[in-house]
Amino acid sequence: MKQIKITLKDLFNLPTASIYNPDGYKSAAHVTIDSRNIKPNSIFIAIKGEKFNGHDFVKEALAKGANAVIIDERELKKFARLDGTIVTVENTVQALGDLANTWRKKLSVKVIGITGSNGKTTTKEILSVLLSERYKVQATVRNNNNHIGVPLTIFSCNGRHQILIAETGTNHFGEIAYTSKILQPDFALITNIGASHLEYLKNLQGVKKEKISLFDETEKNKGLVFINIDDPRLQTLASKYKNISFGFTKEADIQTSIKGYTGEGKTVLRIQYKKTALEFTSPLLGEHNAKNITAAIVIALKLGLTKKEILNGIAKIKPVKQRLEIKIYKNALLVDDTYNANPQSMRAAFDAVKAISLFSKKIAILGDMFELGAKSKKEHESLTASIIKNKIDEVYLLGKGMKFLASKLQERKIVCKHFMSREKLARFLEGYAMQNSVVLVKGSRGMKMEEFVNQIEKRLQN
Repeated sequence: MKQIKITLKDLFNLPTASIYNPDGYKSAAHVTIDSRNIKPNSIFIAIKGEKFNGHDFVKEALAKGANAVIIDERELKKFARLDGTIVTVENTVQALGDLANTWRKKLSVKVIGITGSNGKTTTKEILSVLLSERYKVQATVRNNNNHIGVPLTIFSCNGRHQILIAETGTNHFGEIAYTSKILQPDFALITNIGASHLEYLKNLQGVKKEKISLFDETEKNKGLVFINIDDPRLQTLASKYKNISFGFTKEADIQTSIKGYTGEGKTVLRIQYKKTALEFTSPLLGEHNAKNITAAIVIALKLGLTKKEILNGIAKIKPVKQRLEIKIYKNALLVDDTYNANPQSMRAAFDAVKAISLFSKKIAILGDMFELGAKSKKEHESLTASIIKNKIDEVYLLGKGMKFLASKLQERKIVCKHFMSREKLARFLEGYAMQNSVVLVKGSRGMKMEEFVNQIEKRLQN
C-alpha cells in the first residue's frame, strides 16, 4: 500500500507560506484541524470557527507531537519561541483547501462528487454500500460537505482506497466551485435542483448556477457526469456535458419504472440499462428515493459492478438516520424525517406517506423550513396542495413559517392546529391518540423535531 505524505516541498508550495524551523520537519501522513485527533506524523491546521479558535490549541498540538502546525501569519508572535515546525499563511482555511488538493493529487482513486438540493446524503450512502461490494471505498462522514468538510473528506482517504465519494454542499455562491476545484472529480452527479438555501442563492436559477459548478469542474478534469433527465432544470444540460442520463422517461440512457408498493410504502422497481435488467424492492421509502437508488446504480454500472454485486449491495442498504426512517409499532407507523427540510423534500415526504397502506389514517407533525429568505411565506403556503393531494388527514404545525401554512389549511377545512411553542405541542402530543395511524415528523434541522420523535416513540412503545 502506497502511503501518502505531505513533504516539506508540499509545505513550501503552499501559497503565502513561510516556514520556521523547517529542518526538524518530517513528512506527515495525517492532517487535522482538531488537536484531539493528533497522531504521530500529523500536521495541525489552526482554523478560527464560530465556537473555537484553533490557535488556542497550537501548543497542545506541538506537545502531542505534531510534525508541523499551520497558523495565521498574524498570530506568529504568540508562538515564535515554540520548538517545532511552524508554517504561517495569510488564510488557514485556504491553506486547508490547498493542502487537501495536494493530497488529492497523490491519491490513486476515482473521485465521485455528489450535490443536489435533496437526496445527496442518501445517494452517497447507497452508492458507498454498492461500490463496497467490489472496491475499497471512502465517503463523506456525517455532514462534512462544505469548504471545511470537503478537504477533511479528502484527508480521510489514503493509499488503500480505490473510490472516494464526496458530498458537496452549499449555502452561498461560489462554495461548490471552490470545493470542486479541490476535489477534481472524475464523476459527478446532481440529484436535483430545488428550493434550497434561497436566502442566499435567491431563486432556482441561482441554485442551478451554484450546483452545476460541480459539472463544470468535472468537465475540466475530462470526467463524466450523470444527469437526472426527469428534472427539467437538469435535462437541458445533456447536450453540454459528456454524460449518462437516467430517469423514468424513455429518453433516459438508464430507465426506471415503479411496478408497485409494499404495505410499508417501499417501491418495487425495475431498472433497464442496455441488456441488463434489475428488479427489486427498494429498502427506502418514496419515489424520490427510487431516483436516488437509480442514480447510485447508474454510477455502479459505469464502474463495472455486476448485476449480482448490485443486488447484493441493495440488500444491505438501510435508511439514513432521520431521513424517512420508518419505525413500525403494534398499531402505528412512525416516519422520522427530521434531519432537515425544504419545500421539495416536504412534498417528497408527503408522497411517501401516501404510499404506505399498513394504516389508513395519515398525520403530519411539521416544523418550519429555514433559509427561504423572502420566499418563506409563499413556500410554506405552497405545501397546502401537496398535503391535500396526498390525503394527509391531520396536520400539527410548529413555528413562525408554519403559521402561514396553518391559515391555508384551515381555509381548506383540513384538520390542523398550529403551536408557537414547543411546550404546547409536546403537551398536545402527550394526550393525542395515534392508534392505527401513519405519523410523519419533519422540519428543518434547527427546529429539533427529533425531540418529538423521541416523545412519540416512548408512547408507542408502551
